[in-house]
Amino acid sequence: MFALIDGNNFYVSCERVFQPGLQNRPVVVLSNNDGCVIARSNEAKRLGIPMGQPWFQLRHHAAQHHLVALSANFALYGDMSDRMMSLAAGLGPQQEIYSIDECFIGLHGVRGDLTQRAQQVRSRIQQWVGIPCGIGPTKTLAKLANHIAKKAEHQPSPYPAALAQVCNLAAQSPAQQQALLEATAVGEVWGVGRKLAQQLQASGIHHAQALAQLDPAMVRQRWSVVLERTVRELQGMPCILLEHAPPPKHQIACTRSFGSPVTDLTPLIEAVSTFASRAAAKLRGQGSAASRVLVFARTSPFRPPPHLQASTVVALPEATDDSCRLIQAAVRGMQQIYRPGYPFIKAGVMLLDLTPASASQGHFGWKGDSPGASARLMQTLDQLNRRHGQDTVQIASAGALHAPKQWGMRQERLSPQYTTRWEDLPVARA
Repeated sequence: MFALIDGNNFYVSCERVFQPGLQNRPVVVLSNNDGCVIARSNEAKRLGIPMGQPWFQLRHHAAQHHLVALSANFALYGDMSDRMMSLAAGLGPQQEIYSIDECFIGLHGVRGDLTQRAQQVRSRIQQWVGIPCGIGPTKTLAKLANHIAKKAEHQPSPYPAALAQVCNLAAQSPAQQQALLEATAVGEVWGVGRKLAQQLQASGIHHAQALAQLDPAMVRQRWSVVLERTVRELQGMPCILLEHAPPPKHQIACTRSFGSPVTDLTPLIEAVSTFASRAAAKLRGQGSAASRVLVFARTSPFRPPPHLQASTVVALPEATDDSCRLIQAAVRGMQQIYRPGYPFIKAGVMLLDLTPASASQGHFGWKGDSPGASARLMQTLDQLNRRHGQDTVQIASAGALHAPKQWGMRQERLSPQYTTRWEDLPVARA
């Protein structure tokens, strides 16, 4: 048995925790540089606002429908996610954090009424965000149950209102399960994308129950082994196990669009130094080392010329996870591709040719350092930044701490970081 915990409209829900005045109002959260919509409240969805729509096309809703637009506050969302996941872990002995707002819980061996247990866990988290919960004998059925729990909350709905917030498919009779699957469009099944859904509908398969009744061998032959796995999961056969740790990435990238064009080399060096430092922290987090560093910068194709899109790859003498060496390589790369007079609007760093750090010879530190000095320095750096916040300690080439960055993102609608900055703690006044 599996449960899926899902933070409903998560970014908006996080904002509403500290701004109750946003309740029942249409709210959207915007991407980097306040560009496009990446999260919507239910009220914003009812206005017909799609994901990914540029903000400049939505400004009229602010006056007409009192739409509130907020800059993405990832420090707040990440901390709220950690709190939600720690409480959700109490539902069962195994947990797979699937995304910032979703996690699977393995319920194997858990006794008692699973629906009641899920309701209790949900009530603990209600003071932060409302979370629907789906329970099923496979991860695909748990995903489907979660979809039902979300939709049943808002009537009229094809699903019974009794299944709102927590839907336990295993507690339904076979006839009830069949009715729920028949009410679910095939495109809503986890793993069935838009194009695949069109192919299935063209073959007369319009809902999840019809998909579950297919012969898995035929599905594999006609479509793919991935869809065969989905069919078997819908039939109650677990094929997708929990991942207790995500597999190591083969590449790690950190890229950003700038809030305004940058023409000078110094702020570009600050930018790639910061990006390389953040990528290096992720590299150490998965226990890897990198042998090459790709650096790129480009101007906007939507602005008047001149235009330039340049990149280079800097090879390292040996694989390393040392921020200092990776930043040095990134800076060399930026110096190679920089051209005066070009208004750069985006830059990034990508770490390539990743290998296990345990197999790397790149832990001897700088010339004259004792063996292991680099590893100890990086461990201390990571501990300080985890404890006190990202970029609390950084390499000097990244620029002065807390100083305005010419390459910084445009976040004109950013809410306070209520849970991660002392200066932003809410104050209750008598």
